[in-house]
Amino acid sequence: MPQAPLEPIDLRILALLQDDGRLTNQALADAAGLSTSPCWRRVRQLEDAGVIQGYGARLDRRQLGLGVLVFIRVKIDTHSEREAEDFAAAVAALDEVVACYSIAGDADFLLQVVAQDLDHYAEFAMSVVRRLPGIKEMQTTMVLKELKPFRGFPVRGTRQEAR
Repeated sequence: MPQAPLEPIDLRILALLQDDGRLTNQALADAAGLSTSPCWRRVRQLEDAGVIQGYGARLDRRQLGLGVLVFIRVKIDTHSEREAEDFAAAVAALDEVVACYSIAGDADFLLQVVAQDLDHYAEFAMSVVRRLPGIKEMQTTMVLKELKPFRGFPVRGTRQEAR
């Protein structure tokens, strides 16, 4: 969380960069309505404050041969801090797990997993996930169709404002 509230121009810059992280400083400044030096300074401040954590490309998982997307709800045996840390460390090392969340409710963790196909997922689930530290129970939910894949966080409620 930023130390100071973000100003409207910062939100505009964030929305623009989230839509296209390859914008040059000149293009970003033009789109945000700033000159290049103040725009560059604001971006640096946002980076230094940790609001901007990095830059990357959005990839199509199917083009990478990852046709299966699943969510796995995991319950662990006990709820000791050590067991949760061991589980988190083991999950962090798995390339197939693209996101992991500690959750409230009837499960302890939610894993987002990709695999080449159902056979590869089944092998991964049975030989890797089931053997993670402290696993008591796991339940898989298969994604049939991605209706709205993650594209970024809402900035000021709607990303349309930056356009």
